[in-house]
Amino acid sequence: MTDPARPLVLILCTGNSCRSHMAEGILRHAVDGRVEVASAGSRPAGYVHPKAVAVMAEIGIDLSEHHSKHMDQFLDKPVHTVITVCGNADQACPMFPGQVRRYHWGFDDPAQATGTEEEILAEFRRVRDEIVKVFTAYAAGICLHS
Repeated sequence: MTDPARPLVLILCTGNSCRSHMAEGILRHAVDGRVEVASAGSRPAGYVHPKAVAVMAEIGIDLSEHHSKHMDQFLDKPVHTVITVCGNADQACPMFPGQVRRYHWGFDDPAQATGTEEEILAEFRRVRDEIVKVFTAYAAGICLHS
């Protein structure tokens, strides 16, 4: 249930298995309850990628209870801000009731990485670190204005 006192920020990606969950976890941690944060996908994968869970645990953010959701679950909720983190979700993104802002910050899909196990983990960490920079800066702006 959405708390009307806290605006809802919805982070969208196509599969809702990696980038959107990492961004959700980072933003939720950074805003410390000032806004409600959720993630969803236009074509949910049905799982959260285990490597995304692992690299987020390395920075103290637990995604183990997250699950993949379809963006349609939020069509009847007052979404204040929509942030897309991949190009396909940006193109498929509908307008949500109450939506005031929309941003698109694209990140590479670490699930597409190839190579050794360590090379793939390195790609997940690289993308995680990019998401940390962008969403921590965004959270600082939210916190200044709340």
